[in-house]
Amino acid sequence: MVTFGRQAGNDTGQIEFMATPTVQAFRLSFFFGAVFAVVGVMAPFWPVFLKARGLTAPEIGLLLSAGLWLRVILNPLIAQWADRRGERRRPLLILSAAAMLGFLCFLFAEGFWGLLAVNLVASIAFSSIIPLGETVVLATVYRLGLDYGRLRIWGSLTFIATSFAGGPMLAVFGSWSVLWAILALMLVVVLACALLPERTETKSPAPKTSGAVSRLLRQPVFLLFLVAGGLGNASHAVLYGFATLHWRSVGYSDVLVGLLWAEGVAAEIVLFWLGNRLLSRFGAANLLALGAAAGIIRWTAMGLSDALWLALLTQILHAFTFGAAHLGAMHFIARAAPEDMSATAQSLHGAVGAGIAVGLVMALAGVLYETFANGAFYFMAGIAAASLLAALALAKAWDGQRMNLS
Repeated sequence: MVTFGRQAGNDTGQIEFMATPTVQAFRLSFFFGAVFAVVGVMAPFWPVFLKARGLTAPEIGLLLSAGLWLRVILNPLIAQWADRRGERRRPLLILSAAAMLGFLCFLFAEGFWGLLAVNLVASIAFSSIIPLGETVVLATVYRLGLDYGRLRIWGSLTFIATSFAGGPMLAVFGSWSVLWAILALMLVVVLACALLPERTETKSPAPKTSGAVSRLLRQPVFLLFLVAGGLGNASHAVLYGFATLHWRSVGYSDVLVGLLWAEGVAAEIVLFWLGNRLLSRFGAANLLALGAAAGIIRWTAMGLSDALWLALLTQILHAFTFGAAHLGAMHFIARAAPEDMSATAQSLHGAVGAGIAVGLVMALAGVLYETFANGAFYFMAGIAAASLLAALALAKAWDGQRMNLS
């Protein structure tokens, strides 16, 4: 039964929406489903849309990396503001509206610089939604004893649905259908953000902590985590930026390309379903190491050949290169970061993992792909090896407890 009531100790007088664990789980799952439906279109097909707008491979790499770099500065500032106010829903609604406006502007932008400008607005706003939303999800997971992996599965399922549907959509309606699909799905994201619970895990507003970013960055354990997670994410740069273009160039149909993307996320779903078992067996840091080790195998194999049978096999490893690493990262933040810095820690992870690290590699990915084609994946295998070393060091240094930043 769903009830309404005033949150205990809330001196602002704000009425909070309270719900049973089942209803809360549905709302969190709906958030993941909405956000990753957009990602399912963007990850495989956004470069195709940009290429159709006249951009070259190096220009696509620069455009994608520019947004990643600006996130490094802005996303932690947004998250720290949210931590200080103890708010989640209002910033999420503002960001989702800003992202939709940015995508709308692609209808009018022309040329590299015009497309770059609107991409910065859209990508920064959209990328900020995920870490803030993850903070709400993880707080609710630990408060109500929910299974994070089984909530996150719904994001993977919608990613499969939209990435698989994207191939036929592209074949029938052309490259502009990518943008129209994103705009339609962003309406669902706005609704999902509106349904998320406001901060309810504490009985009073979050304290206005100062210097959260610098205090976190002075922790050696947190720095090891950022390096391990960031390099692991960065090793996917060629895959995310140019796998679709490469598969199409060697003769794979758009339907087959969509199937390959869906296959990788299907494997990820299995891993998330077993998430709590894997977490209890390996621990958060070792899951990061497992993902990096799988990356060495995956990227080396993709560099060796673009044969279909090998592509089908290597896509299964997405369960580990992304799924295991993501599961480890989320639980590390939930267990190691102070509660009043959770959004800041999430955002720093995103800023480094999807900003500095991926930005550096993505800026080179276009040149690497243009020069070496699938041989660019060998460079990604080297980055995964560095991620493995950092993850093993983290597993040795972290005692599994919350960091003391006092």
